[in-house]
Amino acid sequence: MVIGVVLDAYNRIKSEGSGTAFVFPEAWEKYAEVIPTEEVERDGYVSAYGKRLRGELGEEEMRRAARAWSVWEGSVSRLLPPTPEALEAQWAGDDFSLAFARIENHYFTNRGFFERDGWLLEDAQIDRIKDIPTVIVQGRYDVVCPARSAWDLQRAWPESELVVVEDAGHSAFEPGIRSALLEATDRFGRA
Repeated sequence: MVIGVVLDAYNRIKSEGSGTAFVFPEAWEKYAEVIPTEEVERDGYVSAYGKRLRGELGEEEMRRAARAWSVWEGSVSRLLPPTPEALEAQWAGDDFSLAFARIENHYFTNRGFFERDGWLLEDAQIDRIKDIPTVIVQGRYDVVCPARSAWDLQRAWPESELVVVEDAGHSAFEPGIRSALLEATDRFGRA
């Protein structure tokens, strides 16, 4: 089992902008401007985006929301952000952005299918998975899922191994993260 994300922290940051917005204020502004302030105050970002991504407010709003969500994710996921052109090319296409944003929004709407915040760290949950060989791969400069999340998981699950990649953010496509994931996968394949 290879873990690269702990949902609790990601969900809080994504829904409220309480982390990545401090590092990427220009990207956050573009993400936030899609939803009217009164709707955010009433429903929160995840819910407001969900309505749009399901097409409840029409095709144009659906595409606009999908693009904003996806580009936001692409903007904050790497230690060295992509150029605006690369960001557009990879994250802004209609088909990709809609699929990507809908999947993420569904996951967050359902709180990662966790019963409550911190659920994964509870003894009962760790007891269920503790015998599964696991490497937790974490980028040191991940502003989406801060290193504290992986640290807390490894402390709750001492049978796991934590690999902190010193020159990476969140993306599995960053060279250091990719190498650590492949190394762990290859090691499991040989076992």
